[in-house]
Amino acid sequence: MALSISAVVLLAIIVFLLVRKSGLKTGHAVVCVLLGFYLASSSIAPTINELTTNVAGMIGGIKF
Repeated sequence: MALSISAVVLLAIIVFLLVRKSGLKTGHAVVCVLLGFYLASSSIAPTINELTTNVAGMIGGIKF
């Protein structure tokens, strides 16, 4: 059985857990979100997208 989850949902869950359990302040989380929006509109966005796609492909290719 394959489980597919969006990277946005996964990252949102991680940030939520960090805010609740690890003491990440809400203001810091907001700054991280804003950084993500600015990176998405920058010239480095295609490189970041390719990197995350390759890492997801490597993780997806691991056989247990």
